[in-house]
Amino acid sequence: MEKSVLNKKDQINHIDSSTIMFAGDSGDGIQLLGNQFADTTAIAGNDLSTLPDYPSEMRAPAGSLGGVSGFQMCFGDDNVMTPGSKPDVLVAMNPAALAANIENIENGSIIILNSDNFTPPALEKAGYSSNPLEDGALSNYRVIPIPVSTLVETVLKDSGLTRVQILKCKNFYMLGIVCWMYGLSIKPTIEWMKTKFKKNHQLQQANINAITAGRAYAEATQIFEARFQVKKSIVMPGKYRNVTGNEAVAYALIAAAELLKKKLFYGAYPITPATDILHVLAKYRSKNIVVFQAEDEIAAIASSIGASFAGCFAATGTSGPGFSLKAEALGLAVISELPLVVVDVQRGGPSTGLPTKTEQSDLLQALYGRHGESPLAVMAAMSPSDCFDTILEAAAIAVKYMTPVVVLTNAFIANGSEPFNVSKACKLKEFETPKLPPKEEFQPYARNAETLARHWAEAGRPGYEHIIGGLEKDAETGWINYKPLNHVKMTKLRAEKIARIVKEIPPTKIYGDQEGEVLVVGWGSTFGAITTAVCEGRKLGLNVSSIHIKHLNPLPPDMGTIMRRFRKVLIPEENLGQFRMIVKANYLIDPIGLNKTEGQPLSSEDVLIKIKKLFAR
Repeated sequence: MEKSVLNKKDQINHIDSSTIMFAGDSGDGIQLLGNQFADTTAIAGNDLSTLPDYPSEMRAPAGSLGGVSGFQMCFGDDNVMTPGSKPDVLVAMNPAALAANIENIENGSIIILNSDNFTPPALEKAGYSSNPLEDGALSNYRVIPIPVSTLVETVLKDSGLTRVQILKCKNFYMLGIVCWMYGLSIKPTIEWMKTKFKKNHQLQQANINAITAGRAYAEATQIFEARFQVKKSIVMPGKYRNVTGNEAVAYALIAAAELLKKKLFYGAYPITPATDILHVLAKYRSKNIVVFQAEDEIAAIASSIGASFAGCFAATGTSGPGFSLKAEALGLAVISELPLVVVDVQRGGPSTGLPTKTEQSDLLQALYGRHGESPLAVMAAMSPSDCFDTILEAAAIAVKYMTPVVVLTNAFIANGSEPFNVSKACKLKEFETPKLPPKEEFQPYARNAETLARHWAEAGRPGYEHIIGGLEKDAETGWINYKPLNHVKMTKLRAEKIARIVKEIPPTKIYGDQEGEVLVVGWGSTFGAITTAVCEGRKLGLNVSSIHIKHLNPLPPDMGTIMRRFRKVLIPEENLGQFRMIVKANYLIDPIGLNKTEGQPLSSEDVLIKIKKLFAR
């Protein structure tokens, strides 16, 4: 929380922003609780950034440290760009949730606890030898113990639900308490409940009663010394909704197909954390949206390539090891020169690795993870809402240059959320699609002089039949051709076509001075952390600037010139230095690395500490 001002009359702290962490057992409905609170803050006019964090196991042992599910978010004014470094408020539903997060909160922070769950067995399972509510271990915090389970049972004793069903409502009881603390309305959640539980009126009413009772309890008991009023964001006019990165990807694919006036085909195999793209698109299946859940990753991308040949706007999505399985077929898409958008939601690896945790470790695989000379365009989204813009741009490039385009997101972006201006999506320009020449002039591999793209002649169109497949083609006719010089020509043409995409890249935006001491260079999901850290560093008088790279192949044409105007270049990334290696190889400079491979996103605090160290040398 920043710039806290206590109003003695109404006991309200006016703050710029607040970071809150909800934590509990996997069965406590923590992700649902967090998402509903995020939606509530978005409706209230706050900017926000979220970080869901849940176990990899389908159902970890109840009450265990490994079974803790968390949802952290920061909300407030226009300066909110990350889910926050350390929570100001921790809502812990059991001892394990407290134990898992206590080291990440500052002294003086608020801890709201479900005290009913601090029983001897639960404490022992969480690793406590004594009750922290009684032994003084939490004396440096503002602890608010609430017997949530008991209160929920009392409120819902006549609901007709079983005890197990009643206790599942405790997350909404806690949500009512937190909403009162921040002065937020519970009406949006109640309206959501009416839709969510419309087929079960008994459950609907129980949850409504629980959230209403939680808010009433907080107001009647005055358990908080003061309430908090968080500043609202000053936003552009329009209609906003809270979206996750995966939702934004799905909506952008639908929008791209509409702009192209083509059928959307999405072939995928379920894999964490990319599966929600499949789920969202499945809700909108129609004659113009085909969603195909394949038997494996290879079939998923192969079907998408086939759909592209058939004239659909085609895409496929996956994560980690699934992207590896798609490598061979990606080569087929490259040599066939067909438009395709491939979304890779990066996660901790290698192998199964950390399937629910975040990383940026697939960059080299995206750039080079195919056999032969197999170049394609690679882009990276910066935030959940930016996934929409990035996918639209990738689709436009794929169609204009007749090439697959890989879009990298990661678990942080895919599961995280932020406000998205829906009005902007209603004002998109239609894509320009090259017209086919007359039948008598058609040559499958005749190329556009500017883009070097071949014609997109879909299968079944009379007079435009041509050979397709993985064998090398003649540079003019498209017939199979094994001649050495033809292969040299085709290899160079495919590479030059990707190189010409550089014309689509806008000038790189510099945050801060145009030249100076330190330039922080980021890509993908580190945007919020880097931009926030650089802003804080400049407030401290440090001569630091930043740029953020969305286009990873080809790289921005002005990138080298910008970097050479600074004495030191710092590259923070969630891997062991993959982009740093690319920069060093391409520009012959020696950047400084800041690398994190903990399964957690880089925070602005991580970056700011490193920036300060560079100036202390």
